[in-house]
Amino acid sequence: MRGKRKLVVTTVYEPTLSEIEQAKEIAVFLQLPYVKRGRRSLGNLRKLCQIDTLIVAADSGPKISTPDGELFFHIGMAALRIKNFRDGKPDHMAAAMELSQGVSVLDCTLGLGTDAIVASMLTGERGAVIGLEASELIAFITGWGLANLSAEANDITAAMRRIDVISADYRQYLPTLPDNYVDIVYFDPMFRRPVHRSSGIRPLREFADTGCLLEADLRQACRVAKRRVVVKETHGSPEFKRLGITTLVGGKYSSVQYGVIEQEGC
Repeated sequence: MRGKRKLVVTTVYEPTLSEIEQAKEIAVFLQLPYVKRGRRSLGNLRKLCQIDTLIVAADSGPKISTPDGELFFHIGMAALRIKNFRDGKPDHMAAAMELSQGVSVLDCTLGLGTDAIVASMLTGERGAVIGLEASELIAFITGWGLANLSAEANDITAAMRRIDVISADYRQYLPTLPDNYVDIVYFDPMFRRPVHRSSGIRPLREFADTGCLLEADLRQACRVAKRRVVVKETHGSPEFKRLGITTLVGGKYSSVQYGVIEQEGC
């Protein structure tokens, strides 16, 4: 596994045979040691292995366990956004991207995949959504969830399965792509600054890419996008001005905005 972080893979307490097999498969895939849980608590296992972070295999999906909490794939917010959209409520990301059936999207900052699931649902079977994730751990957790978990609605599950997850840093990946490769290139560099109200994302912040989006990255994105590049930021963020983005989409009272660069503006 890339990086210097020391990690081990274990199971939930009193695991089933399938959970033990899952843990061993994860260890092989990520090239990490597997440690038998036994009757130890996760806290005692951390002390024994002299580490802070564990990957815990469970039938509900693998979890990253840290002293700040657990990180795992979940569908909830994506399903709620899709329901709201169907009920006629606006989704500012969908509006900023102008998503429709058959559109292709490159999500350069996949994270736990909420935006990608919404995009895949709205672009349909004829569309395509590719998700890049710089953190190999987050890419694994999200990729596993998208491929194995199911939503209550079959069409949302189908949308999840259509997403292509690639463990790669967009800074290195974008230059390898041909011109006009996808319709839309999307960035959500939101982990650059802490969101103090969102304590639930603290474990994610520990592994997420916190770097700034650079003008050079935008130039590559404009080259790759046929239609537009969309950047998500906090409402009123100075990043839009720094990056030369003047077209903004978002509700008056929304905590986030979406900057849009049309192809002719690239």
